[in-house]
Amino acid sequence: MSANQYRGQLDRKRKQRLDAEKKAGEARAKESKKRAEAAKARQLAAKASNATTARSRMNEANRREDEAKAAGNEASRWAARSAGYAKEEASISSRLSRAEQSEAAAAEKARQREQQALARRSAADQNALSARLLQNEASIQELGRRLPEPKPEKLRILMLGASADGGLRVGREQKRIRTAIESALHRDHVELDVRPAATTEDLLDGLAKFRPHVIHFSGHSNEDLIEFEDEADELHEGVIVTAQAFANAIQATDDPPLLIVLNSCHSAGQLQRLVDEVAPFAIGMADEIDDTDAITYATRFYANIANGQSIDAAHRAGRAALELGGLDGADLPTLSSADDVDPAAAILVKPA
Repeated sequence: MSANQYRGQLDRKRKQRLDAEKKAGEARAKESKKRAEAAKARQLAAKASNATTARSRMNEANRREDEAKAAGNEASRWAARSAGYAKEEASISSRLSRAEQSEAAAAEKARQREQQALARRSAADQNALSARLLQNEASIQELGRRLPEPKPEKLRILMLGASADGGLRVGREQKRIRTAIESALHRDHVELDVRPAATTEDLLDGLAKFRPHVIHFSGHSNEDLIEFEDEADELHEGVIVTAQAFANAIQATDDPPLLIVLNSCHSAGQLQRLVDEVAPFAIGMADEIDDTDAITYATRFYANIANGQSIDAAHRAGRAALELGGLDGADLPTLSSADDVDPAAAILVKPA
């Protein structure tokens, strides 16, 4: 991930830590207050002139002690969370430092290469320079990948949703995406194959029969793994597959997709492999993403795709929808592409 992405993670983790510290402090203050009230009630009980008043004061003192104990337990829980956040913050800070060093080294290498190129160009006359520039431009045009123009057929989107433990609202996400596409300008040019309890067999079957242009996965994942469901009706542990196995499965077709969307936590770490080996475009999440954020992004992304917008424009619109909605995950959706394609020029729905 880039240094900017790590900075975003660090800001969010710092905010969580400070919030936990604040709540721990508030709980400790409440604990102190309740203990003071308990002590005062005991003093009043000791000074009471009759037994009934004394018992009443002691009962009050016991209630205040119970409240103080509950506040102390709450303070301890928040303190433990704060310590955990601090540990994660330190880890992210370390990764940020390494990313900054790596980017600085890459920038220095790029600067050196640029200086060398300038020195070489200054040794040639203007005519030779113009000739080389024209030749380079022609070479780039020849080498650049020409994506196939949209055929006179519908854009096919294979939607795979997996939440074996029932912890994610994949059905809600698929419903929102379908509704957004059905309201779009070119809705008749998009076809969905929706598989809400997706198994690995659904992936292979969908690739072979549906021949999708887009594969959309929503569920659990990280930088190296993806979790599918098993053929079981009850809640269960998911079927874990490696990112490489997932990529190999998608490659096992004569009609590879143009775009892969992993609307799942920490999936941005898989994007480079996908654009290098599988599809020219891929989208993933740079960190843990909330269900609401993921659904909001995907809904706006596919609405814009079905309205004839480019992949890049649809991606930026999805992130803008998160910002406009006041949600925290606007910097998490990440678009990657192969070196020889341009997401700003890739339009997946283009009616004749």
